[in-house]
Amino acid sequence: MAHICLLAAILFEVIATSALQASQQFTRPGPLLLSVGGYVASFYLLSLSLKTFPLGIAYAVWSGLGIVLICSIGAVWFRQSLDFAAIAGIGLIVAGVVVINLFSKTSTL
Repeated sequence: MAHICLLAAILFEVIATSALQASQQFTRPGPLLLSVGGYVASFYLLSLSLKTFPLGIAYAVWSGLGIVLICSIGAVWFRQSLDFAAIAGIGLIVAGVVVINLFSKTSTL
């Protein structure tokens, strides 16, 4: 169940951050409300996952996968381009999440 909560927390955070971009600096109320609701849901679900996962591990996975998904959405949906350094950095984030999940004895993911 903790895995599902963490995955849902990541998805709500990605939705909220995408809506934050769409709110155009808080000038559009619909996306703004979606953003606030998404962040509330995300933090709540992240807190539920902390019953099983250590804080640092859960946060690393939550933020790392969120970054990767947001960058992907930014590139596709908002037509934002990423240079080589950004792509390399995102690759390192993915590598870090993989290393945590595959090799860390601390991780229960």
